[in-house]
Amino acid sequence: MAVIANTKVLTLKEPWSGQVNSGKHQLITDKPESFGGQDQGLAPYDFICAGLISCTMITLRMYAQHKGIALGEFTVEADFKANKEGEEWIERRLHFVDSLSEELQKKVLDICSKTPVTKTLLRSLKINTQLV
Repeated sequence: MAVIANTKVLTLKEPWSGQVNSGKHQLITDKPESFGGQDQGLAPYDFICAGLISCTMITLRMYAQHKGIALGEFTVEADFKANKEGEEWIERRLHFVDSLSEELQKKVLDICSKTPVTKTLLRSLKINTQLV
């Protein structure tokens, strides 16, 4: 069994605020002011979206490099949504500065459905919690 990622959060003195450490990287997590936080960093669902779109961007760039395809500059954006019935979903949008052929557009959408984080989010994930 391989550890794919390891991240730790340390509580800060401000309510809802924490310092997230992953390897040599540090980020701040917080809640928006509308939820009583200081809005000093990403909220938990922002991290989920960030993981998804980061993986999408990296996977597309790796594919393009491997196939010798020039995708040019592009952005990936995601919204985490929920409705009153308790359904949750993510809407992901890609915008390419350069136009893509219809064939390449279809390939990009196919690749997006197969990124590692996409696949993780689409299947049920077991979470084991313990006090140490």
